[in-house]
Amino acid sequence: MNVQDYLQRDAVALAEAVRSGETTASELLQLALKQSERAQSKTNALCKLMEREARAQLAKLADGPFTGVPFLIKDCAQDYAGLPTAYGSKALSGIVASEHAHVVRRYLDAGFVIFGKTNLPELALKGVSDSLAFGRVSNPWNAAHTPGGSSGGAAAAVASGVVPMAAGNDGGGSIRIPAACCGLFGLKPSRGLVSSGPGFGEYWFGASGEGVLSRSVRDTASALDVITGSEPGDPFLVAEPGVVYANAVARDPGRLRIGYMAASPIGTEVHAEARLAVENAVKLLQGLGHEVEEATPDIDGAALATSFLHIYFGQVAALVADARGKGARREEFELLTRVLSTLGGAISAGALTTQLLKWNGFARALARFHARYDLLLTPTLAHPPIRHGEGDPSTAEQTLLDMLDRIGLLGLLTRWGALDGMIDKIARDSLQYVPFTQLANLTGTPAMSVPLHWTRDGLPLGVQFVGRLGDEARLLQLARQLEQAQPWFDRLPDWVRDTAAPD
Repeated sequence: MNVQDYLQRDAVALAEAVRSGETTASELLQLALKQSERAQSKTNALCKLMEREARAQLAKLADGPFTGVPFLIKDCAQDYAGLPTAYGSKALSGIVASEHAHVVRRYLDAGFVIFGKTNLPELALKGVSDSLAFGRVSNPWNAAHTPGGSSGGAAAAVASGVVPMAAGNDGGGSIRIPAACCGLFGLKPSRGLVSSGPGFGEYWFGASGEGVLSRSVRDTASALDVITGSEPGDPFLVAEPGVVYANAVARDPGRLRIGYMAASPIGTEVHAEARLAVENAVKLLQGLGHEVEEATPDIDGAALATSFLHIYFGQVAALVADARGKGARREEFELLTRVLSTLGGAISAGALTTQLLKWNGFARALARFHARYDLLLTPTLAHPPIRHGEGDPSTAEQTLLDMLDRIGLLGLLTRWGALDGMIDKIARDSLQYVPFTQLANLTGTPAMSVPLHWTRDGLPLGVQFVGRLGDEARLLQLARQLEQAQPWFDRLPDWVRDTAAPD
């Protein structure tokens, strides 16, 4: 098998090639390493190469649905025993995992050959991937733009042909955002469907979940079969889905009733290309026989964003405190992380609990919407993939925040409410490009980004579908139908095609 063959097959097809004897796991690893070497200087998708570990895996490969297929894990919550899980941070780069995360063990048991960890923003906190410790990640479609975040390295690796599928996780859109930026399919499963253990019971109070980014819907469906299910010690026993996703994805979804919205739930601007992406998706869906009409869940988007940001700030404070207890130094964290940690530390237990209690209201309102509509359609992003640095706090804002944090006034002024205006502005700026994805995280519902649109500038821009709790099968069935109607698997950046030309 050569690189051209490798790029033309998804993970399911590569596993079939290994089983048939057409190729070997060792040969596929070599092809993946070669493509990674070509792509790394353009994308910086990997923050750690694990070639030695991968070759050790080859000696005792598990017999599973993906035996021999090269794979990448995200350097966040996906612990690999004996290696640090750095979370994109210098402060955490020396803390070594003592055991595999359950999801990593399941990937290995499925036969994947894990040969690297993908890059991300520090502590997975942004919709862009710009870690100071490991360098920013660039979009394979245009290196001047972000691949999204926080699973930006995973998306860049898949979009540049390094692997057909890579692991991600999603606490506020971190699978769907980079999928939309890089022309990939990305599904965030329902809350609790995949174990976060043993390091966590519920990651981000259950807002975050494990999943993959891929170039084919059937890859994602088959991967979900591998990772679905509770583990001993999990806080909840999740009911078995009752379907094999790899089989269910081949079935017709039937005639669906879909409500759509394109206005930002927090009142910020939505780019014309994002609106066009939804308009074109509506026409495609109607052409496939679905009933589609404009409709919006009865949810206060600003209140949901406020609730999300409270959890976001509080989790950063807890993560930083935990890291410091393990030997990390506060000054090793990036400015934004330190500021968010201080803000989170200034939030009272009562205020945090009040915001957590609001999740129930959001979930009930979305359930009422889903009583009428099978799915909600929105843009995944409010804007095409932004340029590096776009949307960052100004130099003056960063300087002021740094000074206030260093002298200890930031937390005090926050408690007094003196910085509410600046904090609200920073929060609004951080969500203005990604206001649509947090709804599924706080309600626990499954959601997917489907690569149906490319801008006039040649950048991908996905659309999002949000489904009922536990209804991954319906999302996958629709995604497969859309994939057949408007294929995207063979759509790769020109330079990736050029590198695959015969030597």
